[in-house]
Amino acid sequence: MKHPSSSPYALSDPKSGPPDRKRKRLSRRVSSEDPTKQQTLQSLLAGTQKAQSSAAPTSPSSKRLKPDSTASTTPSKTLARGEMYSFASRSPVSNGNGVVDLTNGSPPSSPQARRMTGPLKSRPGFSAHSGTKKLVVKNLKTNSTWDSKAYLEKIWGQLDEALAIIFKDGKDGFSKEDLYRGVENVCRQGGASTLFSRLDSRCRQHVERDVREPLLEKAGSDNVTVLKAVLAEWTRWKQQMLIIRAIFFFLDRSYLLPSSKPTLSELTPQLFRELVFSYDSLKPKTVDGACDLVAEERLGNAKLDQGSFKQAVDMFHELQVYTASFEPQFLGATQQYVAEWSDEMIMDKSVPQYVAIAEAYIADEMARCEEFALDASTRRDLLALLEDHFVVRKETDLTEYEALAPLLDNGAMTDMTALYALLDRRRLGTKLKPAFVKWVDETGTGIVFGKEDDMVTDLLSLKRRLDLTWRTAFQRDALLGQALRETFESFMNKTKKGDATWGTDNTKVGEMIAKYVDQLLRGGAKAIPDVLTTRRASSINAPPKGVVLPTAAQIAEEENNEDDDMDEDAEINTQLDQVLDLFRFVHGKAVFEAFYKKDLARRLLMARSASADAERSMLTRLKTECGSGFTQNLEQMFKDVELAREEMLSYRQRLEDRIGFEKGKNIDLSVNILSAAAWPTYPDVAVVIPANVKKAIDDYELHYKSKHTGRKLDWKHALAHCQMKANFRKGTKELVVSSFQAVVLLLFNGVGEDEHITYNHILTESGLPEAEANRTLQSLACAKLRPLTKHPKSRDIAPTDTFTLNPDFSHPKYRVKINQVQLKETREENKETHIRVAEDRNFECQAAVVRILKGRKTIGHQELVAETIKATVARGVLGVADIKRNIERLIEKDYMERIEGGMYSYIA
Repeated sequence: MKHPSSSPYALSDPKSGPPDRKRKRLSRRVSSEDPTKQQTLQSLLAGTQKAQSSAAPTSPSSKRLKPDSTASTTPSKTLARGEMYSFASRSPVSNGNGVVDLTNGSPPSSPQARRMTGPLKSRPGFSAHSGTKKLVVKNLKTNSTWDSKAYLEKIWGQLDEALAIIFKDGKDGFSKEDLYRGVENVCRQGGASTLFSRLDSRCRQHVERDVREPLLEKAGSDNVTVLKAVLAEWTRWKQQMLIIRAIFFFLDRSYLLPSSKPTLSELTPQLFRELVFSYDSLKPKTVDGACDLVAEERLGNAKLDQGSFKQAVDMFHELQVYTASFEPQFLGATQQYVAEWSDEMIMDKSVPQYVAIAEAYIADEMARCEEFALDASTRRDLLALLEDHFVVRKETDLTEYEALAPLLDNGAMTDMTALYALLDRRRLGTKLKPAFVKWVDETGTGIVFGKEDDMVTDLLSLKRRLDLTWRTAFQRDALLGQALRETFESFMNKTKKGDATWGTDNTKVGEMIAKYVDQLLRGGAKAIPDVLTTRRASSINAPPKGVVLPTAAQIAEEENNEDDDMDEDAEINTQLDQVLDLFRFVHGKAVFEAFYKKDLARRLLMARSASADAERSMLTRLKTECGSGFTQNLEQMFKDVELAREEMLSYRQRLEDRIGFEKGKNIDLSVNILSAAAWPTYPDVAVVIPANVKKAIDDYELHYKSKHTGRKLDWKHALAHCQMKANFRKGTKELVVSSFQAVVLLLFNGVGEDEHITYNHILTESGLPEAEANRTLQSLACAKLRPLTKHPKSRDIAPTDTFTLNPDFSHPKYRVKINQVQLKETREENKETHIRVAEDRNFECQAAVVRILKGRKTIGHQELVAETIKATVARGVLGVADIKRNIERLIEKDYMERIEGGMYSYIA
């Protein structure tokens, strides 16, 4: 076959020159061909053109008709695959079978023969239906012989040499690009499987011989040395495989990735894990070496080799042996160490020290897990392990009374916070309840049965400290908070028949709370103990530009005039709230009511209340807490004072309207009319009233009875007080004294400075009982302020003593308050109050029993006792023996009777 350029059917080469130049060359060649052949082609083309022209429309404007699809046509013959490249020949040159052989050496017809010089139909020798001719195209070149196996061996030889260099840590002597091309060609020729098997075998041979064998020689060394050697070989192996993967990248992506075989990135840890790490003499030492690094730091022998440990953890992750091999061994070694170490620490250290050490150790272990990216499962199991040994197994040592009591005694808030936080890791904070309750009960009981004067102050201080402990250290634990309240309620209602309660089972706490409230309401904020005072800290920031701050004197004056009052009211309200918290725990509120009523009466009658608002505020609190029935008499006392004030205004107006009334010559009398049912009962103390005072009293009584008929006035001189002027050498003073003190002082009018008055004379002239006379003389002659002088000087009053006026009495103030004995409760009054409360409690118990029987008709003994306790708990519960005694009294009074079966029946 000739060159394609000499054939009219040769295709143009895209890489050849411009098509116009080629067409010129072809035209010149065609013109030199045989004219007979050209004519033949022209005749063929002419016949074709004639056939086409006969089917075409005659008018150029006529439309082209679509061939009729229904026309009968001869079905074409189906060609075989060999005939698909055979074409009909338009050349007369044929091999006799109608096939044109392009390989024939005869020149083809000239291209000029195909030029149409006229209608094809007029050309002779052309037949449009002469049949189909075939064109056979044969290969221009013969296939060259190619040996893929020889090429594979050639490339593998180059790769093997390169692998040998790589395994010796060499980087020169081979071209990565050429090797990559060789691997690519082999893979494209179907040699990928063979190439991978040879690479796998070569790598295994290298790992077994060049990696494992040197490590086995070091297997006799210590664990850390073996670990470091394995880490070095692992790092070296990864670097080698990184280069190999770059060379065999086409094999990795095109053959290994789609198949089930491991990729080169997976083959790297797989070979090392199977041939090196899993070897019997290397695996235990490698894992133990990583654990030994941590163990050395725990023991304090050496600082942790962070680089080696991090590489070890990363290697375990990459080899996929972390969970199966390293984690169990690491947790096991940790458990063994922590078990021994925690037992040693709990024996040698105090509880606060142990808690601090345990928290620090747990924090260090968790920080190590975070720093070296240990698995979440390791952190979880490690934390559970540490909490189990540090907390759960040491629960008894951490929650016993001997461990918690010193912390509560010293108020070690930080240590208690740490202790509770450690226990609360396993929800064991509530296990402190027994020790906490025991300490609170013992401490509170000691206060209740201890010194009476400081009882309420100590209880408030204890309550404040324990509340702070519960909020801060115990994180508001609900169970501990409930235990705290129950324990306070328990020890505050403990009773003990003794001298303090005059043989009754009354609680002393109710009495002392009432006296503490009286102290607050009489003295105001100044009466608050320092340990209970809450100081307000204030600071002045830098003023804006143009603003002038007041001077220190102005600030002090303003604070004294306004802020102090506000602070005192807030301080008193705060203290009253705290006292009310204690009051809620008291069952025997009848004791509190009795003493509070007596103290309130003294404050109202003697005008000793520091703040009327505070009095009203306390009354409102009591009404909210105990109900209106509890405060009914107290509210009536306030009403009586208001009504008495209005009555005094009416009396003074009447005095001013009288004829002959001279203002200033008569006594300025002030009287309080009180309801006997609402106020406490006071004994009648005999006393000789001065004549002018007696006249004023009689005049007021006449005025009152003229307005209110049928009422009887009973004068209580023991509660009276007065103001009187006294002249001394150093000046005149106005003395504020009680009525008894005034009666005694008036006996010294007109008596010389050196004239003595005997005790018996004072007793006779004043008409006071001996006990009252002794108290009055002691307050005038033996107290800090002494308008009288006692002879001889001593603290006690004797019948042989004499008294003189003290002419040298002096005081920086004009008005001087002498100690008023009425403000102090005597032992007899205290005893009387306790006994009266105890008797009232018995009556209340009997009334409760009758109400229960009236509603139930019949009831058993145990049930009756339980119902009685429940009904009287608010006012004060009697003992079971006292309840039984009251039941016997009711049986004697025919309110109830015993029936068969140990039952009680109500008698209507």
